[in-house]
Amino acid sequence: METATTGTAITTTTTETTKAAVTKKRKSVFTKVDQLKPGTGGHTLTVKVVSSKTVLQNGRLVLQHLRHTRIAECLVGDETRAIIFTARNDQVDMIKLGATVILHKAKIDMFKGSMRLAVDKWGRVEVTKDANFVVKEQNNLLLVEYELVNVLEE
Repeated sequence: METATTGTAITTTTTETTKAAVTKKRKSVFTKVDQLKPGTGGHTLTVKVVSSKTVLQNGRLVLQHLRHTRIAECLVGDETRAIIFTARNDQVDMIKLGATVILHKAKIDMFKGSMRLAVDKWGRVEVTKDANFVVKEQNNLLLVEYELVNVLEE
């Protein structure tokens, strides 16, 4: 009987500790565009949308439902630099010209040697109040080309 009671008490304590850990959220650390590096992720940024261009919009029948795939390439940035953000599906509606958005858990994808910013299913795009900075468009990370270098061991 004591083992069952002790086991229950441990389970209850563990569950309460787990609930406390789940409800306590980490405060986001905001990154500037000029701090982004290839192959990194988990970034939180506040950016303004400078331009947006839809590059793919189609619908196909998948499992009796019409699934639309939309992709837009958007030039976004902050007071340090600008970068191309690839918006997908519902994100396309949020990324409007002149809007200020917070990108949570954004990652850097490499495309044709240049960095692109993206938010996948683990991240979130949030429209926020207008930020008081001017985007530095002339300092665009799209213009920086990266090359994959293989280091051979001898």
